[in-house]
Amino acid sequence: MAFRYPSGKKYTAPRSLHNNRFTHKKFGNRGMSLEEDLNETNEYYRSTGRCVIHKKPTPIQVVHVDYPKRSAAKITEAYFKQASTTDYNGIYRGRYVDFEAKETRNKTSFPLQNIHPHQAEHMRDVVKHGGISFLIIRFSAVNETYLYDASYFHWWYFEQHKRKSIPKSDIETYGSFLMEGYTPRLDYLATIDKIYF
Repeated sequence: MAFRYPSGKKYTAPRSLHNNRFTHKKFGNRGMSLEEDLNETNEYYRSTGRCVIHKKPTPIQVVHVDYPKRSAAKITEAYFKQASTTDYNGIYRGRYVDFEAKETRNKTSFPLQNIHPHQAEHMRDVVKHGGISFLIIRFSAVNETYLYDASYFHWWYFEQHKRKSIPKSDIETYGSFLMEGYTPRLDYLATIDKIYF
């Protein structure tokens, strides 16, 4: 099946989507991706009544469908309808929460190219209107995950023009390390409580 962006560019799934979830992560023998950890965490939060935060689906436009059998349909070509904003949004303690989750194999920095301009602008708008916005960044090679407030990210993305990445040392200094646990997998609400309330 071929998905295409609104510009016509062909979508290529990240390598992790092509492989078994237990074999594509050789570092640390981790079985779960950041997205899986967050989805499990959000389900735990929802089921215990702590907050309502969901992963946003990316809207697609189906272009071509094959019907190999009468009872089955197979989408063979589709396009992303529009550029998506961030990965997750919802509400916690009466505040709108909106964040992007990214993994990088880079050990020393987070590449700014991992965030698209429309996503950065969206996060800036959320903050401007009183919402809570941040990045959750996982450095996969060293198995460290941080919550990094959008205001720090915005300086790197919009203000400075020398670097094409955020040094990991800056994320360690101004971000918050998220400890992995059993339930929830990544208790980012505890960090939100400390930073925003």
